[in-house]
Amino acid sequence: MPSPAISIVVPTYQEVQNLPILVERIATALQEYQYEIIIADDFSADGTDELCAQLAEKLPVRLLSRHENRGLSPAVMDGIDIAKGEWIVVMDADLSHPPEKIPELIEILKNNIADFVVGSRYAAGGELGGDWPLLRRINSWVATILAKPLTSVADPMSGFFAFHRHQMPTDLSPIGYKIGLEILVKAKHARTRVCETPIFFGDRCHGESKMIFREQVNYLRHLRRLYHFCWPKRMEIFQFGVVGGVGFVVDVIFYYLLQMAGITHLFARAIAFWPSVTSNWFFNRIMTFKTRPKKMAAAQWMQFVATSLIGFCINWGVYATLTLQTEFFMENKFVAFVLGVLVGAVFNFIVADKLVFTAKQTK
Repeated sequence: MPSPAISIVVPTYQEVQNLPILVERIATALQEYQYEIIIADDFSADGTDELCAQLAEKLPVRLLSRHENRGLSPAVMDGIDIAKGEWIVVMDADLSHPPEKIPELIEILKNNIADFVVGSRYAAGGELGGDWPLLRRINSWVATILAKPLTSVADPMSGFFAFHRHQMPTDLSPIGYKIGLEILVKAKHARTRVCETPIFFGDRCHGESKMIFREQVNYLRHLRRLYHFCWPKRMEIFQFGVVGGVGFVVDVIFYYLLQMAGITHLFARAIAFWPSVTSNWFFNRIMTFKTRPKKMAAAQWMQFVATSLIGFCINWGVYATLTLQTEFFMENKFVAFVLGVLVGAVFNFIVADKLVFTAKQTK
């Protein structure tokens, strides 16, 4: 039997009712092609194993039964790893993606029009089937907007795509279910040519959607990782700012609580530094500079505090100078507070980046 030219990878979990319909439609659409269908199943325990064995008697269906590292993205990656075809197609099992479009995707690749083809709901001519509730539309719109800076395609959330196996990026590390976005972003940096072809995106036929809150959180984590991949330094600055915002809130709370306890505003300003700087160190360690080599926590905290003290002296000096010498800031101390924080934050980022959370472990 000749080797398949096309490998269709279908990640599944409890999709046994949809699979016979999907496989039959794929077989009808690809009558003129040598192909294989890889069912990458996350141990559904719903009869998928038995069904695939029956389907394999008549059609080129292969089951990859997965018991570890379960999830849509790992399932797709494992399916691609065992694929024999030159061309890889990834699609969902819920019948929302039209198998009849697979030949069009493959011909685009074969004719060298593009290296990566996305079946798009939002390209000109694409359609959404069914009556989507408002919440689902908003969820899809927000998710798409958040991914827009990463790629120029109209439907970056699509799970229906095809590419030449040699165009598969080697440094994939997706979280959650949007493996297509991961490949798109990393293929873009490898100068991969991408195009979209319109599809009719249908409603799920059987079973329940796997879109749960945990997957939405994973999507946000995935976006953060991809943003960091594209713009590492900008993301560090952004995250340092977000962490600083949290520290700012901690700072303000203690600043006012201490004054309510009868402590002068200058002394309260000094004491509030300690809980604030500890908060900043902790979140910068686990978020902003997460990929940097880890030092001993206590030693790194002391180093962060020591360097932040210089930034705080700048911060406090700006605050004290403004509130003691300028009438406007004497009456609007909070404005001086904010200006001091901003000036000190610039210094703190430079020192944290170059000294505390160094890219290479210091001896």
